[in-house]
Amino acid sequence: MACLLLLETATDVCSAAISCNGKVIATEEKVTDVNCAAYLTLLIEACLRQANLSLRQLDAVAVSGGPGSYTSLRTGVSTAKGICYALDKPLLAVPTLQALAFAAQQHIPAAHRPICYVPMLDARRQEVWLSIYSETLEPLCSAQPLIIDEDLLQHFRALAPNLPSDTVWVCAGNGMLKIPSHLWESSLIKSSISACSARYLASLANQRYAAKAWENLAYYEPFYMKPPNITQPKKSLQTGDQ
Repeated sequence: MACLLLLETATDVCSAAISCNGKVIATEEKVTDVNCAAYLTLLIEACLRQANLSLRQLDAVAVSGGPGSYTSLRTGVSTAKGICYALDKPLLAVPTLQALAFAAQQHIPAAHRPICYVPMLDARRQEVWLSIYSETLEPLCSAQPLIIDEDLLQHFRALAPNLPSDTVWVCAGNGMLKIPSHLWESSLIKSSISACSARYLASLANQRYAAKAWENLAYYEPFYMKPPNITQPKKSLQTGDQ
């Protein structure tokens, strides 16, 4: 029975969970507008108490691999790596968008029309980061940025041109909150999954663990989508500058 620690830090939801054989047995979450580094280890401790487990009893650590916030993703991956190095545990990475697609899949009633899933994350202004997944959660396009506009459905169809014309596009994640209300229709519907959570990693992480799809601890980096927004000083520091 594989017991996994699950960490989700891609967005403003900082969360941890523990799963055994893909079933979540403990979860803790904190919504924060600041770096989740101050909360993550506390959430992990709370999950361990809920599950009555120690870190040494876990089989692996799974982390949400992005895209997402640069600083928060680094916090999650650094914490996961630290635990894995210290206890000689495997590291697993689950794409954040695929985890959202999986969660949306679990909350959609059976339909007679083909369905695909469009997980999307808020990337500021009118931009989102998204991907498109089939009913079996196979990626139909690479994760990429997209500007929300009136031709949204046409953009989706261009990204996954081989889907049937009657496909239902199920949007999930906080990026879908940018979609204007008048664009929602019978072919473009809103999932109840609007936020990330560590518990959404459970099944996909368990599959990766069973397949021994482990990451290289020394070289693994999350998928940031774009580099951090680091400003350069306006005045160079030279000898004699005050």
